[in-house]
Amino acid sequence: MTTSQMQTKHILLIDDDAELAELLTEYLASENFKVTSCLDGASGLAKASDECFDLILLDVMMPILNGFEVLKALGGNHKTPILMLTAKGDDNDRILGLELGADDYLAKPFKHRELLARIKAILRRISIVKAQNKAQLNKATYQLAINQVNVNQATREISCRGHLLDLTGTEYLILTYMLDRHGEVISKADISEQVLQRKLSLYDRTVDVHVGNVRRKLLAIDPVDKIKTVRGAGYVFLAGEQ
Repeated sequence: MTTSQMQTKHILLIDDDAELAELLTEYLASENFKVTSCLDGASGLAKASDECFDLILLDVMMPILNGFEVLKALGGNHKTPILMLTAKGDDNDRILGLELGADDYLAKPFKHRELLARIKAILRRISIVKAQNKAQLNKATYQLAINQVNVNQATREISCRGHLLDLTGTEYLILTYMLDRHGEVISKADISEQVLQRKLSLYDRTVDVHVGNVRRKLLAIDPVDKIKTVRGAGYVFLAGEQ
């Protein structure tokens, strides 16, 4: 990502720690990001609903509305990527945040460079997707149909048996990645590196939760499971009847 590209990125920071918000605003500004900060969940939700941002940094523990309540209010199909800021070692918060539609999480306290790396990884993924979509629009409309699941990449819509799936941006990317490689075992490390744009770390359950969300949404439409978990190896999107 070039400096000129980064200058246009606008981040919404929702965190009740005024000192941390000020420090992060100054640090990210030095890295060519524009930051708007809100010190409680209610004002943050209002900002997120009224304005367009490239990414949202969302703390869990806040007054008025906590981070989970903000996520619920935004809805699981929001298009702006969300990076949750959670308490160190609290796996339940991390998993719940991902289940509610967050794209990734980072435990407090964190180093500024680690936060920057996570932000860049998310924005890099989005940039790749936009480039792919632009390339596809210059061709014939891209369609993919595997095991009753249909993808229209031009409209970024995925349906199962004619019913549109309500997916977050990350869930959409993971499902299309698995569909493109249907019938193959895909490791969690591969999904993390190719889709989340970062290496899989020890005890990181981000991929598991995202895949679990996709599986649950598919099963709500078709009770026949289309994703197989291969213990110790990864996942397979089943090709179905040919």
